[in-house]
Amino acid sequence: MARRTGEATREEIRNAATRLFRERGFARTSVRDIAAQAATNPALVIRHFGTKELLFLDTMHLTIDDEPLLDVPLERFGERFVEVLLADDDIRGVYLALVHGSNEQRIQARLQDIHERTFVEPVRARLTGPDADIRARLAAAVVGGLLYALWVVEDEHLVTADRPVLVARYGALLQQALTPRG
Repeated sequence: MARRTGEATREEIRNAATRLFRERGFARTSVRDIAAQAATNPALVIRHFGTKELLFLDTMHLTIDDEPLLDVPLERFGERFVEVLLADDDIRGVYLALVHGSNEQRIQARLQDIHERTFVEPVRARLTGPDADIRARLAAAVVGGLLYALWVVEDEHLVTADRPVLVARYGALLQQALTPRG
């Protein structure tokens, strides 16, 4: 068997950690588990990434493609946002990994940063008016409630609900938070 380069080993560790953190979360994933998946020594995991927490932060990134969100009229934004969120399986894995690791201070800070960059900022960019910031934050909270109910609590009725109906109904709730009071 050929030896891997340092960069190849680092990438194998990163891939293994990503899989395990998404499947098990931060607390239930050990450095030994990551090393075993990457077919390397646990000491190399620490050597390349410093700590398990730093490896977690290196691998868990949540992004949403803003283009489909910017492509719709504001009146359809709520429904489209819910549709985009639920269509991306990567979002679920990263969201759950971050939530499960959020008792660690740096992971909580990453979760707050993702909340701001991924949910609040794209929404606020579409809004106008003096209360645009609070409406964007309320909309992000509404979305967070849906993700929590679907992926943390696994509310059976929501999980098995007809997807287009869920998108339309929850999109309407989100739209209500986005719409200025008149």
